Amino acid sequence: MTKPPRSRGELQTEKQNPNSYQIDRKEIPEILRIINREDARIPAVVAQAIPDIARAVEITVTTLRTGHRIFYVGAGTSGRLGVLDATEMPPTYSAPRDWFQGIIAGGREALVRSIEGAEDVPEDAVRDLNTFGVTAGDCVIGIATSSATPYVVSALQTARKLGARTVYLICNPAPLVPVEVDVLITVPVGPEIITGSTRMKAGTATKLVLNMISTTTMIKIGKVYGNLMVDLQVVNQKLVDRGSRIISQLSGLPYEEAKATLQRAGGSVKKGIVMARKHCSAEEAERILEDAGGILRRVIGDVETEWRPES
Repeated sequence: MTKPPRSRGELQTEKQNPNSYQIDRKEIPEILRIINREDARIPAVVAQAIPDIARAVEITVTTLRTGHRIFYVGAGTSGRLGVLDATEMPPTYSAPRDWFQGIIAGGREALVRSIEGAEDVPEDAVRDLNTFGVTAGDCVIGIATSSATPYVVSALQTARKLGARTVYLICNPAPLVPVEVDVLITVPVGPEIITGSTRMKAGTATKLVLNMISTTTMIKIGKVYGNLMVDLQVVNQKLVDRGSRIISQLSGLPYEEAKATLQRAGGSVKKGIVMARKHCSAEEAERILEDAGGILRRVIGDVETEWRPES
């Protein structure tokens, strides 16, 4: 077991990086190469955390299947990344807006500017979780690259008292402040290029992990068929085109017919696919999908489709 640090100065995220020690004396191309070499180390570190990430996904899938919600909680960059990931779920997967929610220290204003000291007020986390109505059965994912953010620690402690499941994502080998959670995910990316600037490697690692958690959760919930985004929200012309192509690919309809079917389906790609393959109305397609728990594969089975590389 990794020995926990005794002070902030012992945190990897606070140490100086020997590979960038004299970076201010370098020419621009070399600065960029140094940053790039350090960034290249991140995927391998994330890969080592996959067993713990998988445990977190098991919790998030169960959370949604039992009618509960997932909350990302963080401060600064960590909080913004949580809000970003949560915000992208509804348009990408037609997920209800309350499935994934982001809570950031300092509130909405902290999304666009730094709110000094917001992360140091643990009482605010208690208030915010109560405001969002976190309850037993929900899942709270605390994000703190340093592993020492009072706001996040308090949120995890509060969530546990409320009966919610808890996941803690940090970018150090062990947390500075111990907190009891269901899953601890550690992605120790090492010292930053600019000492302590965790918006860099730690931020990149955080986004990778959050992408993995939310995407895999949506796949297991049935929002994806093969690797196709069959539950996207058609909200612009780009997505109308993508949705039409997906219907065409999975039904064999010509593109224009697939586009017309998508329109009759009210912009629902999944419903349009069922309409095309089952030769039924939008209302009937909706009923069929409901009976199948929203899992398209249960309705249309395994469809052999040709992979169409982007031109």
